[in-house]
Amino acid sequence: MNIFHEVSEFLLFLMSGTVESVGLIACCLAVASVKLRWKIIMTIAPIFTVIIYLIRHIPVTFGLHTIAGILLLVMFMTKATRVPPSSSFLVSFVGFAILGLLERLIMELSAIVLKADISIIMSDYLLWKGLGLLQGMLLVLMALLIAKKRIPMEGMWRIH
Repeated sequence: MNIFHEVSEFLLFLMSGTVESVGLIACCLAVASVKLRWKIIMTIAPIFTVIIYLIRHIPVTFGLHTIAGILLLVMFMTKATRVPPSSSFLVSFVGFAILGLLERLIMELSAIVLKADISIIMSDYLLWKGLGLLQGMLLVLMALLIAKKRIPMEGMWRIH
């Protein structure tokens, strides 16, 4: 694989992954009744995405990036907010479950609309990342809806 191909794959991953991370982090914060502070969320999301990218590219068991993502999110929520560690873990797990269900739903709908097998869709890197971008946008929308329903508690952020 040439360097141009590797860089373009990384940039596509970063683009869709960052939007997905923004949505995931925002969803988790909204479920935990923490006010959505977009500057903080937008700052942490690319860092989160790069860490996940690096974990996905080391020769370890597939799915380890999900466990690492849950733990990273727990660490972030525990350090940056006043959400207790047990609640942070539960909320992070719920966030990743929502992401997984959303991914499955989008894959199934894409297979129907495109009249293509899911393995074909997954093998088309550009299409796969485009669908990831859609997932991210839907997660952000979900976070906004959850935040509207669950009134954020005051003073939940440790970061000022």
